[in-house]
Parts: sequence; C-alpha cells; structure tokens
Amino acid sequence: MGMSLRAARYNARLNQQEAADGLGIAVETLANYESGKSYPRVPVIKKMEKLYGVSYNDLDFLPSDDGETVTRGNR
Repeated sequence: MGMSLRAARYNARLNQQEAADGLGIAVETLANYESGKSYPRVPVIKKMEKLYGVSYNDLDFLPSDDGETVTRGNR
C-alpha cells in the first residue's frame, strides 16, 4: 500500500514550506500536488524521492472521490 504525498512529507519531518523550498517549487504548487488538484512532472518527482526518502512506486498521487488518497489497486 502506497502513501500520500502529504504522508511522505510528514514522515520526512518537513512542513510545506520546507518541502517546497527543497523541491524548488511554491508552497501553493505543493499544496495542489498533495490535494490532487495538479500533478508533479518527472523532475519534481525525482526530487521528492530524494527529499522524502521514498521511491515513486511507494507514492500515491490520485485522490479518491472523498478527497482521500487511494492506493494503485483501488483506482
């Protein structure tokens, strides 16, 4: 079971500002990624892997209809 972007950031002990700075993006952009309003491009995903200490395969990017993050098996 994968984890949401928010959970990965939290597990890395970063707030949104710290994570956004580390990724080279705006806080609003990160918030949109975490809420599923938009999705990061490959270069940002690579930075997330390093910053959060997780692989792409362990992350879930799609929110369910109720706003919760779903695993790949539930898409």
